[in-house]
Amino acid sequence: MSGREAQQTIHVDGAWRSAASGATREILDPADGRSFAVVAEGDEKDADTAVEAARRAFDEGAWPRTPAAERAALLRRVADFLVRDREELGLLESRDAGKTVEEGRVDIDCVADAFRYFADLVAAEGAGRVVDAGSPDVHSVVVHEPVGVCALITPWNYPLLQASWKVAPALAAGNSFVIKPSEITPLTTVALIELLVEAGLPAGVANIVTGPGQSVGARLAEHPGVDLVSFTGGLVSGTKVARAAAEGVKKVALELGGKNPNVVFADACATDEGFDTAVDQALNAAFIHSGQVCSAGGRLIIEESVRDRFVAELARRAERIRLGRGTEQGVECGPLVSEQQREKTEAYVASALVEGAVLRAGGRRPEPSSARPATGYFYEPTVLDRCHRGMKVVREEVFGPVLTVETFRTEDEAVALANDTEYGLAGAVWTADAGRARRVAGRLRHGTVWINDFHPYLPQAEWGGFGKSGVGRELGPAGLAEYREAKHVYHNLRPKPVRWFAG
Repeated sequence: MSGREAQQTIHVDGAWRSAASGATREILDPADGRSFAVVAEGDEKDADTAVEAARRAFDEGAWPRTPAAERAALLRRVADFLVRDREELGLLESRDAGKTVEEGRVDIDCVADAFRYFADLVAAEGAGRVVDAGSPDVHSVVVHEPVGVCALITPWNYPLLQASWKVAPALAAGNSFVIKPSEITPLTTVALIELLVEAGLPAGVANIVTGPGQSVGARLAEHPGVDLVSFTGGLVSGTKVARAAAEGVKKVALELGGKNPNVVFADACATDEGFDTAVDQALNAAFIHSGQVCSAGGRLIIEESVRDRFVAELARRAERIRLGRGTEQGVECGPLVSEQQREKTEAYVASALVEGAVLRAGGRRPEPSSARPATGYFYEPTVLDRCHRGMKVVREEVFGPVLTVETFRTEDEAVALANDTEYGLAGAVWTADAGRARRVAGRLRHGTVWINDFHPYLPQAEWGGFGKSGVGRELGPAGLAEYREAKHVYHNLRPKPVRWFAG
């Protein structure tokens, strides 16, 4: 890592600096609530300076015109650096976001994969798509060019992973950017900028402003020097970003979360192995990273005939999840990211109980221990049975370790329940019937559908949602296309007068 001062976490035009105001923010370890880092607290002035630098780098610099092979080579170098620094970055992600170190390591692997994927994708492209103009005297081609200056606004739950899904395709396409990580978890994104500098990215192409959404994020969304805004976060904030960007008719990509169904048919549980797998995956779907996942399977929708047995085993295993500081050996689930997030989770559980849900597991703060300091933001994995669509906890994204249970009797009812949400990011269906699996997957209105699995994604496959889960896609060829403009170049090889006008 660089030798910059701790408070110099704003990077503009190739130089590290403090906030223009001199303001700083302490970064808290969610496992104990204590400060372990200090970052610059930027504001609108810092955002303006960063956009100006990115604008110059795009309009006057070499990066947009750098051959695709050279851009790809730089992305591959960054991937190599990520692998080199895997342990350091994985630990930093664990302390920053509260997840286990193993989860942090997996995240770094996925980030490296994303950089390699977009490097390979852009390097393999030709010179454009030839269009048949119907005449040998015309050469017509559609080419793709970078959008320009991109504002990248990322969430706190997967800081480096979500940054990579934006930074890698933005750079592969030849753009410059300003990134604003969450003010709660900015540290690994700062580290990524350091790696880009080490890899040789020209000054001004990659800029970062650490600071709050209401100042830095809002300014980036409305700034006239920005050509595209890519935002991942909550629905309320995403709506504000879209509204601000609309004033400038900017390109917008939004990933705004989900309320994701995990549909389990009885035939998936017909064998002991099938039952064990479905229960295990229901736990993974809901409680990985304490449920702080946009695609978390927080809605278990299970066939009524197996509900009692399934929920009993699910609750038993949920109670045994080892909760603690993510850096401790043997810990399976870390704290929530902040006290605010824990209080929000508690409020959802309380409202569910008032509305008639039955608590089967969790629903409280755990007893403190050496691995769970009393000052940490821990909350037990919670299973709420007898839930229905009228409940707030079923309709809204909790972003905490809370699993709700609904039941169905028929396939049509299962599909109707799974689609009864204003979101549409991801969902899963569990069944031993291949025909049913294909039918249900085809009917689910969600951007990713897993069959007999939950959570895996591929960098070569698009990620995004239907409905209020957002607009646009990340990853895959469409993820690169978000950062490009299509241009049609029509070349008349034998021009001659048209004689439309007689004079």
